Amino acid sequence: MLDSMRDQQPDALPPQDMLGESLITEQLNPRTTNIDELPVIDILRLMNEEDQRVARAVEKELPRIAAAVEAIVERLRRGGRLFYVGAGTSGRLGVLDAVECPPTFGTPPGMIEAIIAGGPDACWRAVEGAEDDARAGAAAINARSVTAQDAVVGLTASGRTPFTLGALEEARHSGALTIAIACNPRPAIAQFADISITPVVGPEVIAGSTRLKAGTAQKMILNMLSTVTMIQLGYTYGNMMSNLQPRSEKLRHRARAILRARFDLSDEQAARLLDQAGGDVKVALVMKATGTSLAEAQRALTAAQRSVKRAIEKLRRGS
Repeated sequence: MLDSMRDQQPDALPPQDMLGESLITEQLNPRTTNIDELPVIDILRLMNEEDQRVARAVEKELPRIAAAVEAIVERLRRGGRLFYVGAGTSGRLGVLDAVECPPTFGTPPGMIEAIIAGGPDACWRAVEGAEDDARAGAAAINARSVTAQDAVVGLTASGRTPFTLGALEEARHSGALTIAIACNPRPAIAQFADISITPVVGPEVIAGSTRLKAGTAQKMILNMLSTVTMIQLGYTYGNMMSNLQPRSEKLRHRARAILRARFDLSDEQAARLLDQAGGDVKVALVMKATGTSLAEAQRALTAAQRSVKRAIEKLRRGS
């Protein structure tokens, strides 16, 4: 699927567009020109109407998002890593998705990482000028020893942020899978991407404020990339977060809730089962579903690459 998607990638924008001309994300929105004269409820209705355009724009990109997921899964199954790279809002959205994966899916350290122009401080305050340094983007990729086993996702609403372009270009030179997410057609970053995802959400409610519709589109796509990748890798069981690590009371409660829902247990029974499984939700699910011991469930999960469903099927077949 990746080869066919690569053939469909848009050409890069001509040089004049690198100066910001013709960028849809920077244009004035004719539907909101008098927004400052409206009652609050009407402003909210306008914003809500504009947000509804985001989901439709993302829907058009589903084939390319699917190709990206399949290609990312292939890398991660071989022990590779997933990197998100961006500046400003785009960079912070990458950080958010990366840091949410360990508590949600129990991903190991280093499996999913985020790189933001200006470093960690840029998560809390604007680091002016950091996004303009393409060499810093390339250096950030080199500092993480990115290889052909890895996948790098470049996030840029405009499609032309130098830091992100420099990072994706360097990632491509390293042989990594490269994916671009931008909110303008024919973005400049496409020239460095194996797969380009370009939800065109139109001008923002406040001209150029790409934390709004463009940011929402990027967040929706990141939700899809990480969630579907984790589903494909077996980090869920049905629609349950079976790979969560119950290290807090909230997560211990959630772990028990998964077992209660799956096997119609009381909270006490679920807690006892979880203790018997050494606190491992996946092991508890396999033990209860198949009536096997801790050691047998652990071996089956290892053989099934930690997929609960495959482990259960294997044990039920007696193979």
